[in-house]
Amino acid sequence: MSFLFPEFELNRRAVLAGTTTALAGMAMGSSQAAEHAADGSWNLDDPAINLLTLLKFRADTSGADVISAFPGVAWAMVPNVGNFPLFKTFGIGASHIEEVPEGWRIYHREVLYYMDYNTGEILSEWQNPFLDRKVEVFHIANDPVNGVFRRDGEGVLAAPYPYVAFGDEIIFQWSFFIYHKNEMPPKEYPLYSAGNYQQHAELWGIQGHKSDAMNPDITTAPSTTSWSRIGQFLPWMEMGNRPGNIVYHSHTYKLMGGAQELPRNILDYTEKNYAKYLESPKEWKDRTHNQSSYSVFKSIIDERRAAAEL
Repeated sequence: MSFLFPEFELNRRAVLAGTTTALAGMAMGSSQAAEHAADGSWNLDDPAINLLTLLKFRADTSGADVISAFPGVAWAMVPNVGNFPLFKTFGIGASHIEEVPEGWRIYHREVLYYMDYNTGEILSEWQNPFLDRKVEVFHIANDPVNGVFRRDGEGVLAAPYPYVAFGDEIIFQWSFFIYHKNEMPPKEYPLYSAGNYQQHAELWGIQGHKSDAMNPDITTAPSTTSWSRIGQFLPWMEMGNRPGNIVYHSHTYKLMGGAQELPRNILDYTEKNYAKYLESPKEWKDRTHNQSSYSVFKSIIDERRAAAEL
């Protein structure tokens, strides 16, 4: 298979050649972590050490913005029919974290573009091969997607987080399986709804180096995150309740040189159309305000229906 995004690597090299590393000269500000580093231990079963390690991989404990990019592909799996490549994808996430009594808040927003599988062109419409007609493309644009990494307690965002470690490598492994009532039930949204329930899974692996986590002089560490998502056909594909799933396969890279490491065409398109997604949200809103591709699409369809009734 050909290299998915060759310009991504070329642009990264160009940026890094003219900058100093973002890791130098930063202070961690954690006496407990310093003690562990001094005696050579780094117990990831200790919730405090586990949390600090994850935060350095995922974000920056200084509170600075972190920009990540996640290029990938999306396929359709149709039962008893076959598997079909649909899109290239390219996502951008912007985050920063803030320490609070219960842990660390993460302020995050994200955009993901659907692109022609062969040419990489960012799509505004798509020839749906299952319907043999064109449909309007709605890119993922979620703002905010906030949460709290908790020091302890229950739930998927509470430390300690599941991990595997070998040598200098640490990988945090998260699996999210979602099943809840569909906010677009088929009775009201027959063209866009796959059923009365939304069902999908997101599979994460956040990988970095133990030596970076133990280094008291840095607050953010290079990391790579694998991200896969298995879900129903997207509402904008207008597939109704036809059987089948979309499978996303991406890897996320923390851009240590910032947004300028993005491929030029991606950066230009984002600056023109989704500029706010190049920096994290600055106003805290709890998870009840979080957006998803489903909630955003529903609001657009509802607005169009209301306008048509006027």
